[in-house]
Amino acid sequence: MCEDLKKIKERLPLLDYLRQRNWIARSAGHGPEFVGLCPLHPETRPSFYVNARKNLFYCHGCGQGGDLIRFVELSQHLSFRESLTYLERQSASSVDPAPVLECAAAFYQRQLDRYPEARRYLEQRGLRHPALTEELHIGYAPGGSLRRHLLAQGYSLDLLRRTSLINSQGHDAFYQRVIFPCCRGGRIVNLYGRSTGSAFAHRFLPGSKGDLFAWESVRLFPAVILVEGLFDLVVLWQAGFRHATCSLGTHLTPRQFGQLCDRPRTVYLTFDVDANGGGQQAAQGLARRLRAQGITPRRVLLPPGHDPNSFFAQGGDARQFQSLLEAAPL
Repeated sequence: MCEDLKKIKERLPLLDYLRQRNWIARSAGHGPEFVGLCPLHPETRPSFYVNARKNLFYCHGCGQGGDLIRFVELSQHLSFRESLTYLERQSASSVDPAPVLECAAAFYQRQLDRYPEARRYLEQRGLRHPALTEELHIGYAPGGSLRRHLLAQGYSLDLLRRTSLINSQGHDAFYQRVIFPCCRGGRIVNLYGRSTGSAFAHRFLPGSKGDLFAWESVRLFPAVILVEGLFDLVVLWQAGFRHATCSLGTHLTPRQFGQLCDRPRTVYLTFDVDANGGGQQAAQGLARRLRAQGITPRRVLLPPGHDPNSFFAQGGDARQFQSLLEAAPL
């Protein structure tokens, strides 16, 4: 019994358990203590403290305290043995990655202005407006600093490994990469990292890549522009084409395809015109599928060798791009 209890506490630290249930906490000082409103009784001033290192809680309002098992006993009204069974089921189920991914994304956003090479890279890719950087929540992963930050926020090393933010050697998964948060239903479910150096350009964490990028701000438009890459989207938004969205590659997930088909609309397929023809082949196949669902697809024919990002980077402007939209065949 004691060994089972120890394993449960290692797999599911108290602070992780509370955050999975939307407990909002702030640091109570420089140590591993956090404070928030008590989940066990109504209150308006935070009095519920959690020591992440000791895995203990205490509420100065209701006087209750103890470990994870005691919290489950009180919050779920279960016996000790019933609490163990409940937690065994909880620890076996998948962990909601959103809280720790949101914390990681916020950390990366703060790093962006601390590393001039990150800003230079964004400028080289055509992103000139800082307000757009903030709106899209773009960040930068220098590498070697996320693990320390998240552990200081009370997240367990086991959770960081399970979400793949930290690899099996204990190092940050992202190194010298511009970071974009990938959302699903408004919650971060993944992070995309674009290399600023010589490493492989694209990297996701394992799991879903989420919705069409920025879909909540685009979904009500009667016509949308669909692009492959996030820097394609960035330059289009910057040029005033705010009805652009991104599938993060030419392959759409079933959820992303369903989003395009959720109402009658025109979809301007603006995939790469690359030498191997892969982008245009994907656009042709997607156009057939959309047409079968009653959606009007139009293939935007960029100059050979271009994607939207390179089109604008090499002198194209909004007027010229609008002409390409208008000329796009059905």
